[in-house]
Amino acid sequence: MDSLTAGIIGFQQASMDSKISFAIARKMLDNQQMQGAAAIKLIEAAGKTANSAGDKLVAAATGLGSEIDTYA
Repeated sequence: MDSLTAGIIGFQQASMDSKISFAIARKMLDNQQMQGAAAIKLIEAAGKTANSAGDKLVAAATGLGSEIDTYA
């Protein structure tokens, strides 16, 4: 095999490897975004549950227990 043919084959293989790497990275990013969205939904659901399950009289009197600090 001459050097030109070897170079073309090497270029095509590198191009395919690059495409595969980008596809894998995209899948990983999509998965991380889905996990982040699921975590946000869990935090929001926990906040709603805490608000409805807490003693509303105590929360009204003290101002405590009505919110969850998600910015800590």
